[in-house]
Amino acid sequence: MNSWLNKVRAAALGGMLMLLAYPASAEDVSVLPDKSRVVAIGGAITETVFALGEGRHLVARDSTSLFPQEASALPDVGYMRALSPEGVLSVQPSGIIALQGSGPKEAVEVLKKASVPYVEVPERYDREGILERIRIVGRALGVDDKASVLAAEIDGKLRAAEARSAALKKRVRVLFILSMQGGKILAAGTDTAADGIMRLAGATNSIDGFSGYKQLSDEAVISAAPDAILVMDGGGAPISDEMLFSNAAIGQTPAGSARRVIRMDGSYLLGFGPRTADAIRDLADALYGKSG
Repeated sequence: MNSWLNKVRAAALGGMLMLLAYPASAEDVSVLPDKSRVVAIGGAITETVFALGEGRHLVARDSTSLFPQEASALPDVGYMRALSPEGVLSVQPSGIIALQGSGPKEAVEVLKKASVPYVEVPERYDREGILERIRIVGRALGVDDKASVLAAEIDGKLRAAEARSAALKKRVRVLFILSMQGGKILAAGTDTAADGIMRLAGATNSIDGFSGYKQLSDEAVISAAPDAILVMDGGGAPISDEMLFSNAAIGQTPAGSARRVIRMDGSYLLGFGPRTADAIRDLADALYGKSG
């Protein structure tokens, strides 16, 4: 009997110590006490971890984390907006670093209440948001000095891209189309990664009447009058030139008349990670011609 009681007491004590060691919510965690087995959720998070030279600590990533190539070799815990707590916890992580907006909400709540430190990184679509993300990930991994160096490097590149955009005298109106399933155009409004990258590249989002992604009526497409259409290469259902330019509404826009479409890798274009300055330059080159 005494042996059994001792085991119960030991188990209870171990549980109490675990609760003390690991805070119950993301708000309480800024530094991972153990970074030996980290799960990264969000392509920008994974890219940042590798850019900091800390990729060896990752044991899993979400399905949006496809860069760098080394990331693809890691176990995939699922799409960042459709996570399963069991799937994330099955790799026995010592910590989780996740982009804000990961979900569903119920799954994230379960992960935050699990006995694994959870760091949530704000999702913003501007220069300061990228730099903040680098600093937060660096702090979580205990490499603040590395994060400061990387942030300074990226800041310089982003400021150069912004200076180029600010000097433009005329701005191209761009319509970002996420999908055209069933012939219905799902486009990006304000407060989206697509809107953010277009503005940083010196373009004008031809849709400004709503935030997020919404389906457009034919009248709304014609009224938007884009000079160019921007779509993703890779990920989701592909949008072919035939799908775009056989659409009657698009055919009545300047972009449709000129058959002007720009295609870029989705994670590169919309990731808002360490490569974003390069993505801004490439998008600006496609819109305005190559810079010197």
